[in-house]
Order: sequence, then structure tokens, then C-alpha cells
Amino acid sequence: MEDKKIVTANSKAVSANQVAVFFKENMGIMVALVILCIFLSIFPGTSGTFPTVKNMLNVLRQISTNMLLACGMTMVIILGGIDLSVGSVIALTGVISAGLVSRNGMSIPVALLVGVVIGVVSGAFNGLVISKTTIPPFIVTLATMNIARGLAGVYTGGSPVRVVSKEWQWLGAGYIASIPVPVIIMVIVFILSILIMNKTKMGRHIYAVGGNPLAARFSGINVSKVKFFVYAYSGIMASLAGIILASRMYSGQPTAGDGAEMDAIAAVVVGGTSMSGGSGKLGGTLIGALIIGILSNGLNLMNVNSFWQTVVKGVVILLAVFLDYIRTLKKNK
Repeated sequence: MEDKKIVTANSKAVSANQVAVFFKENMGIMVALVILCIFLSIFPGTSGTFPTVKNMLNVLRQISTNMLLACGMTMVIILGGIDLSVGSVIALTGVISAGLVSRNGMSIPVALLVGVVIGVVSGAFNGLVISKTTIPPFIVTLATMNIARGLAGVYTGGSPVRVVSKEWQWLGAGYIASIPVPVIIMVIVFILSILIMNKTKMGRHIYAVGGNPLAARFSGINVSKVKFFVYAYSGIMASLAGIILASRMYSGQPTAGDGAEMDAIAAVVVGGTSMSGGSGKLGGTLIGALIIGILSNGLNLMNVNSFWQTVVKGVVILLAVFLDYIRTLKKNK
């Protein structure tokens, strides 16, 4: 009985220590998030709209697809890679899933499963080429990005594929207990990703390969297997995001996901994951996604031109990369 009490006390101490470490590591971006929320809550143009439950749920719904991508992208960047194909996979997955329902009369569950398979195949292709050759991930995923976007255009002829079905719309626009379905999916995926990174051998291997691939190989880690898994997982996340987005827009759009890879990378980098690989946390990525989402929401409420919004996002990414550069310099001293 006493042993059980000791184990319970130790578990609580470890949990408290992990929480303290998390706050310490992410203090800067958490302060930035709080300041941003306070500013938008008191700014004359947004004070009446921003701090409402309806708007907060809207923000969470908006960031849900980006967070799905960012979960996969975090693993990819910790691995020392990059995945530029996720935005195009969103489009390809969305149009084919929607087309199978509206054009071919396929049941929605089967169409969604086909969409996920497309993401798996796309990610697995990236992982296979990257793990078995010395071709840089940037080039491989750039090629896949163009292939997937082109196939989406070929399949649709450049026109949206509309789906008139309440069951189809539920996944992207429905609610469970007043909470948007995409937000629930985001939370489930986020928890699953954390478990993979923190509680499994694969998660430890991802950090090891990202930190030093050669040392990881000499330690007996199957580097090719790790790379294959990470890029396949990123493809699955892109397919889920594509299905949710197509459901929310009531159609598969061949232009959907344009630039989505940049938003995902922004969330990961703002969240403190190093672009050089080997370090980063999904908790930081969540905060980064919230900052990007709340910033976009606030700019929309202020009626800021969309082109200027892109400029602001670019500045935020640049600042995040610069801070990463400063952290790396301090670490190497």
C-alpha cells in the first residue's frame, strides 16, 4: 500500500515538473499570446466581437486544419526535414473524396477512407524516396506538391466538386455538445501525436535522428523506417485536413490548401521547434497555431486587407526564425 502511495506521489511530482518545464520553455510565446488576446479584447475595432465564446469557437474551428498539418509538420521538422506537399494533398484529398460521393454515388465513410488512403500514399511516397535516396526533402516534397495539385486540377477540370448532403457537411460544420466537430478531431489528433512523441520508441527515435542521423544509425536505429513513418504520418494529417476543409466548404476545391504548408510551418516555428532538427514540442506548436489563428482572426475583424495579412504573417515567421537563430547561438556557446 505504501509502495503504491510512493509511486502515485512520484508520478504527481513528475507531472508537476513537466508542466513547470513546459511553461519555462514556452514562456515567451505564451506571453505573446496573452498580450495579443488582451490587445484584441480592448481594441475599439475588435473589443465587442473578439472576446466572445462564439468567436473563440470560430478561431478554434479555423485553426483545426492548420493544427492537423502542424502535428505532422512538427515531427517532420524535428526530424530535420520539410514537407511542402501537404497543401496540395489537402486539395487532392478533398476533390476526390467529394467526387466519389457526388459523382459516383459512393457512401461517405468509404469516400473518406479513400481520401485518407490518398494521404497515406502521398506521404509514404515522400518517405520512401527521402529515406532511400540522398535527394533533399525540399526537392522531393516540392515535386509531390506539384503532382498532387496538378492531379486535383485534372480530376476536377478546375471546377469545384459540390456535395449536397447534411451527412457530408457534419464533419466540417457540425457540432457535438456545442463544440465544433473539427475541434474535437483536432484535440484527438493532438493527444495522439503527443503520445507518439513522448511515450513511444518511435518518438524517441525521431528526436535522435533529427539531432544526429549518423549517431542514430550507429546506435541501431532504423533511420529509413523513422523517416518513412514521419512523412506517412504527415500525409495522413494532410488528408484529414483536406476532408474536413471540403466538408466545411460543402465542396472539394482544386485550389484548397494553397499556402497551407506555410501556415503549418509558421505554427511549428513560432512554437519554438528548431528548423535544424532535433528539438521541439507539440505543446509549443499548439501555442504557435493559436497565435497565427488569433492574429488572422483579429486582422479580419479589423478589416485589414488580405494582402497586408500575408505581410504580417511573413514578419511573424521571420521573427520566429530569428529567435530560433538566437537560441541556437546561445546553445552552441
